[in-house]
Amino acid sequence: MNAPRDRFPDAGTATYVFVCADPARVAWMTDALAGQGVVVPLRAGAGIAERIGMLSPQAVLIDFGGGGADDAAALLQQLRQDWPALPVAAAGLATDPAATLGALRAGVDDFIDLAGAPEDAQVTLRALMQRRAATQRSVRGGTLALLGARAGVGTTTLATSLALLLQEQLGGPGAAQRSVTATQRRGVALLDLGLPARDALLYLDTPSEFSFVDGVRNLRRIDPTLLQTALAHHDSGVALLPLPASLAQVREISHADSAQLIRRLADFFDLQVADLGGFSSVDFIAQTAREADRVWVVCDQSIGAIVSTAALLKDLKAKGVDLKDFALVVNKFDSHVELSAREIAARLELPLAHVVPARAAALNAAASRGEMLVRTARSDAYTQAVAAMARGLRESLPGGGPGANAPRSAAASPARWRALGKQIGSLWKKEG
Repeated sequence: MNAPRDRFPDAGTATYVFVCADPARVAWMTDALAGQGVVVPLRAGAGIAERIGMLSPQAVLIDFGGGGADDAAALLQQLRQDWPALPVAAAGLATDPAATLGALRAGVDDFIDLAGAPEDAQVTLRALMQRRAATQRSVRGGTLALLGARAGVGTTTLATSLALLLQEQLGGPGAAQRSVTATQRRGVALLDLGLPARDALLYLDTPSEFSFVDGVRNLRRIDPTLLQTALAHHDSGVALLPLPASLAQVREISHADSAQLIRRLADFFDLQVADLGGFSSVDFIAQTAREADRVWVVCDQSIGAIVSTAALLKDLKAKGVDLKDFALVVNKFDSHVELSAREIAARLELPLAHVVPARAAALNAAASRGEMLVRTARSDAYTQAVAAMARGLRESLPGGGPGANAPRSAAASPARWRALGKQIGSLWKKEG
């Protein structure tokens, strides 16, 4: 489902789902939000989450009245698990103890009083969506894009190694398994989008029938269940999403939809690493880079790689890409070569983020055994360099730092909603 917009939608353009079986209440809500968009009523029951996913609403309103507070609370928890960035508010009569208590206990973000003024409903919904838009970036996981201007500079090996160590630092295989069964994000996703295609699958010896193009085509159906069943998972716990075996399929999807998929996946994974080594479409690279929280440009000490990288950066600038979040990773670094990492960074006008030593023999030896060097040789210089990169990312990117998935505190609730809770505190005690 689409991520919430960064601003309140223009009048008449938004879609709001109201889960309610009472025609009179639906009519009230429709009239109250008439200037904001279309209200689509749905009845609670089997398949409602899928219908919400198909509609891609800007917000969902759930009626907690009519004796259905328990079902409403269950739906709220399901929506929070499947679409953690989706704004959800409760609706009901403020004078109805069952509705207000049920909404409070369920931990809703806000409450619309169906006996109040219609303008209050608009204000409440607008405030809810603005709060969600302001915090959405911290709710979503982080995304790192690795760009390699040409094949052979080691981008895919680096991206794969980095994903493995990030997954390990975030909690191992169990973290990924919990990513699809809990409201909190868990684990690392590796987007194998580099060329030659599907090399990361080969390195990890993990087949995948579900591709990035399939993900775009099923964008509105993406939820924890789909990600668990469709995405390939390495035994480390890393989730894999590669290019299709037939690259002709890539031309069937738009760059905008591709970027939307990357944005959507950030709702479910702590971190995702997008390998774009050797990818030839500047438009695709530009769109992916815009979605990333950080972009590392991978280059080695060869003149060909430096010239190609400079050309790629020039093309991205021409596409309007802001390079402020770009940094350089000098890969396959050999201290015997006169060209230093800092000189390469100066020529490319990028800050130097990391230097990874040349370890071709060790990497090839591990690959010939069907292994990844970072898993079998902990003390190797390459492993140590990539581990340091992973630690820095985990601490700096959204979704990867300590406490990033901590539960929301009650203090984050709107003051008006907290005040309503205090007003019915006596009722809470009677029912408890």
